[in-house]
Amino acid sequence: MLKNYFKTAIRNLSRNKSYAFVNITGLAVGVAACLLIFLVIQYETSFDNFHANKERIYRVSTRFNGDGGTRYTRGICFPLGKQLPLDYPQLEQVASLFSAQGDQLTVMDENGRTTQKKFKEDGLFFIEPKFFSIFNFPFLAGNPQTALSSPNTAIMTQKAAEKYFGDWHTAIGKTIKYDNDKVCKITGILKNTPDNTDFPIQVAISFKTSRNDSSRDWVSTRGGLNTYVVLPAGLTADAFSKSLVEFGKKHIPADYIAKQGYVLQPLTDIHFNKQFGTYNGNTFGRELITALSIIGLFLLVIACINFINLSTAQAVNRAKEVGVRKVLGSRKRQLIIQFLSESFIITLAAVLIAFIIAFSVLPLLNQLLQTKITLHADAAIILFFVGTMLLVTFLSGLYPAIVLSGFNPITALKSRLTGNTKGGISLRRALVVLQFTVAQALIIGTLIVLSQMNYFKTAPMGFDKEAVVNIPLPGDSLNNSKFDAIKTQLLQQPGVKAVSFSTFSISDDSHWGSDFTYDNAAKPVNFSADLKWADANIFTMYNLQMAAGKPYGPSDTIKDFVINETMVKMLGLKSPNDAVGKKISFWDGQLKGHIVGVVKDFNGGSMVKAIVPVVMSTWKENYGNLSVKLQPQSIKPTLAAIEKIWTAAYPNSVYEYKFLDEKIADFYKQEDQLSQLYTIFAGIAIFISCLGLYGLVSFMAAQRTKEIGIRKVLGASAANIVYLFSKEFTVLIAIAFVIAAPLAYYFMHNWLQNFSFRVKPGVGVFAITIVASVAIAWFTAGYRAFKAALANPVKSLRTE
Repeated sequence: MLKNYFKTAIRNLSRNKSYAFVNITGLAVGVAACLLIFLVIQYETSFDNFHANKERIYRVSTRFNGDGGTRYTRGICFPLGKQLPLDYPQLEQVASLFSAQGDQLTVMDENGRTTQKKFKEDGLFFIEPKFFSIFNFPFLAGNPQTALSSPNTAIMTQKAAEKYFGDWHTAIGKTIKYDNDKVCKITGILKNTPDNTDFPIQVAISFKTSRNDSSRDWVSTRGGLNTYVVLPAGLTADAFSKSLVEFGKKHIPADYIAKQGYVLQPLTDIHFNKQFGTYNGNTFGRELITALSIIGLFLLVIACINFINLSTAQAVNRAKEVGVRKVLGSRKRQLIIQFLSESFIITLAAVLIAFIIAFSVLPLLNQLLQTKITLHADAAIILFFVGTMLLVTFLSGLYPAIVLSGFNPITALKSRLTGNTKGGISLRRALVVLQFTVAQALIIGTLIVLSQMNYFKTAPMGFDKEAVVNIPLPGDSLNNSKFDAIKTQLLQQPGVKAVSFSTFSISDDSHWGSDFTYDNAAKPVNFSADLKWADANIFTMYNLQMAAGKPYGPSDTIKDFVINETMVKMLGLKSPNDAVGKKISFWDGQLKGHIVGVVKDFNGGSMVKAIVPVVMSTWKENYGNLSVKLQPQSIKPTLAAIEKIWTAAYPNSVYEYKFLDEKIADFYKQEDQLSQLYTIFAGIAIFISCLGLYGLVSFMAAQRTKEIGIRKVLGASAANIVYLFSKEFTVLIAIAFVIAAPLAYYFMHNWLQNFSFRVKPGVGVFAITIVASVAIAWFTAGYRAFKAALANPVKSLRTE
């Protein structure tokens, strides 16, 4: 019996090739989009879930309280990692690591001499041995318990060892030099870390090798310094978090207890929580996961709606078939199985094609998201395949099957079916409204995201960012005499306009924060300032404008300070002039000076965040960045000249550079990815919705064939007939817009609140959406309506 059902189903589909093609295409695109979203969500939610004790692993992080509100950092102070196991011996494991990402490693030869193989290592960390008792990163060679127990030892992944030494099997015992300073012996080889981890370790140097000059400082935090603990089975996170309050009171100096404390962050939260950040910069927030899940579900639903609309549009053509089958004794249940068989075949074909589409598009998606997602037949994919097959067959096939099997045989054989007997055109209209509601909501969201991205790229940041190249200085260059010579040689180049040395670039994702004492107050201020150490050339190079006073002058050490307008407001001053001449000091008076000027606010980081209080001054020994402003018309030869000068000054270091505008663009990488994803999904939703609209127009044309013939006989033109169809779906799109606009505005307004600098969605966004939707729909449905309008009225009025 089932064999006959499928044979008949295939025969019917082969007779209606265009119907089958449109149905399969719509379902295939919808399922492919849903599958790709499923793969992204599966990948993002799999980060670090392979560790045996993942539910009991926590990162101890720092919380700051101040006038600017509460903020969090994954960084801690150096003594915390040593003190935790002393105060809490019940903890199963405690281990710290310190990020040295981007620092230089140089390969040493057998005689202990440096070679020309040198790299800026983005996967470099200082790690304590117990780290590998907490996290399950297997070793291929060496002892995990002792490999990093001694100073000047290091381990590498298999991939890194092959990069540095050619063959990982022979890497044990060889040496590398860290930052042209410390020679480290390779004592272990790690298996390559998986892609779905927030610990992008390639090279790990023993923690004892790191520069740890602040081991007794409980105030200063280092963003790259993190401590992880494994709680014992009987200790809850809430209980340990409460005890950390007392731990902070015991060790943090009294003046700072109210300002900072310690919090626990679960390992399962690290990949998603933007407040703390990750080592690889990837914080795929839970909100985005939820949004993608909803979009994937809606794309699948509107693809099923297409099936329903197109199936019921074919009801008129199948009416006599159903009538004959019923007269010959077919029961309703048998007819339902017959039509569900057709739905199953279409769904099977669509899902198979969807997998081919997803497999073909996946490399492009990986390129867009900078991921390494793979598609293979694991349990989750098989479950998705089976679940999608059953769900789509049920959602898209059950309603048409019930409608078709419910025809009255006498009415069907007499060709007297009405709109109501064919399942209710009102429901089909409602489904089209639902489709276009989703599509238009996605269009509105996409336009707002694109508008916000354009704002990020074009909004003034308070300084001149054009044609500025940033060059990191090697670690051994601090506090030496080469700066002046480099600056002199660079300024002699015709393509160089200005040169400035600083700790970080003027707008950077790295920051140095500290509180301070203002105007000889008894206690420090209740907020942290962003410290920007830079020479005096920074003001002219970036065309920074002064709100009061003057820039500080040239100096190698801290002499005078310049603050920004936000700092003036945070200090409660009425005018920037009120700050000029006042004294500020850091770290119990170790650094102090007078404010000589107030610079107008500029964005020292991403425009996602508000402008923070800034203190600027000279401090040559902390300069780690060289900024060079170029003549736009001679960038290429000037870059070559800069490299030559820099390499002559630092022959043992790796030369690399990055333009400031590229660095700023990296701030918004995730938002840019989001805008591209929204654009793609909005296009898919429109495409699927237009197929559904085509189904509705097809139904209308079949339903009103004789009406069209009579209208043409009475003198109606083709334009009149097209208008007859167009006005109905235009109304449906307008209804969908009325629903979609407030919903999209609500959700996108909430999304925009994540940005301190944001656009205000105007009427134009909504006008473009409705006009584009109507235009696309008219173009899609116009062909079918025009074909019906051109039909010969004699044929449509002929009595059979």
